[in-house]
Amino acid sequence: MNKKELLKAKIAAMMALINTAKAAGRVFTADEDQQYAALDAEVKALQSQIDADEKQAAREAEIAALHAQYQTPVPVVAAGREQPGGGIIVGHNREADKPWASFGEQLAAVRAAAQPGGTVDPRLTTRAAASGLSESVPSDGGFLVQQDFSVELLKNAYDTGVLASKVQKIPLTTAANGLKINGVDESSRANGSRWGGIQSYWENEADQYTGTKPKFRQIELQLKKLTGLCYATDELLQDAAALETVIRQGFAEEFGFKIDDAIIRGTGAGQPLGILNSSGTVQVAAESGQAADTIKVENIIKMWSRCYGRARQNAAWYINQDIEPQLYTMSLAVGSGGVPVYMPANGVSGSPYSTLFGRPVIPLEQCDTLGNVGDIILGDLSQYVMIDKGSIKSDVSVHVRFVYDEQVFKFVYRADGQPVRNKALTPFKGSNTLSPFVTLAAR
Repeated sequence: MNKKELLKAKIAAMMALINTAKAAGRVFTADEDQQYAALDAEVKALQSQIDADEKQAAREAEIAALHAQYQTPVPVVAAGREQPGGGIIVGHNREADKPWASFGEQLAAVRAAAQPGGTVDPRLTTRAAASGLSESVPSDGGFLVQQDFSVELLKNAYDTGVLASKVQKIPLTTAANGLKINGVDESSRANGSRWGGIQSYWENEADQYTGTKPKFRQIELQLKKLTGLCYATDELLQDAAALETVIRQGFAEEFGFKIDDAIIRGTGAGQPLGILNSSGTVQVAAESGQAADTIKVENIIKMWSRCYGRARQNAAWYINQDIEPQLYTMSLAVGSGGVPVYMPANGVSGSPYSTLFGRPVIPLEQCDTLGNVGDIILGDLSQYVMIDKGSIKSDVSVHVRFVYDEQVFKFVYRADGQPVRNKALTPFKGSNTLSPFVTLAAR
């Protein structure tokens, strides 16, 4: 079994775990969660190996093509484009799949094609242009960015984004624009409410059975659109290496930032539904008489007590760094003295994250500032589901800003997401609701 076949098998195994849990109307068991995490790590490793193999194959093909070009040139008319003197622009056959050695090389070729009387690299016209526009005349149309570069941008976005890599992500097929997931509509663990309505009874002999049934709901996700547009000057385009660095790093970080921000505070209207706006998120009240812009140990204890028990093993604390001074000076009273509550994990040379109740405390710039709702969030992101098309669609136009000596690079990422639970859970005994996502009220 080659690497791609093995990758398909691993992905199929991950989907089987998701489908099994979905069919049973439940979240992963601890064992399933471990299996999924192991498969996810294997998929990422295999994808990295496949990407490396394909990049090396592309390099080898390009060098072979160049070698053949200078040994036995084969002229090719480039889409009939004529030079001012009546001659034609000629090119050479290139390896059809992934002909560009780098993103910067392709963008520099777009610039060259836009110049009056400039040469159109035949590799630009081997791929379809934007619908309804001429692919042979750069000033009238656009050139699509090679797909492997788009995929790398998405991978970088997930590497940059802290939250996006932790959610339950489901790639969609080419034809699909949304997904409906069936789930159990359960908001209470009281008798008659478990599984939305299932109940069992202790009966005497010959008693008539009492019928009950579960209640179901649908999680409906429809793709939303995140876009990026970049104007690049001719001067920048002259340096392919510099351009590639700017485009890759800038848009990878921006897409990663906006995805994470949507997971935190998305409105659900034209963007994913975020944790802070979900009706399934629990908000813990501030302490009576608590000073503004403070965090108290009682806040932390009560937030932890409201986190659904099964979610605790995967939960993490996400904080704005403004609250760190409060955490470091927080203590729990013991007799006439006290003990620190929050300390660096294993000292300065240990883990990069400190902990509260054994769960990591992760600084996140999308969290709100001290005193506002969202300055500290306790959450299990495996209980947030996200769909996407699997890659960023990207293309280039040389005509939008033609008179300004600028080219336009456009990136579009389609995704949607929301917390799995749409209601907080009332426990079997007790009145305080529970949730995989817990926040602290404004102070």
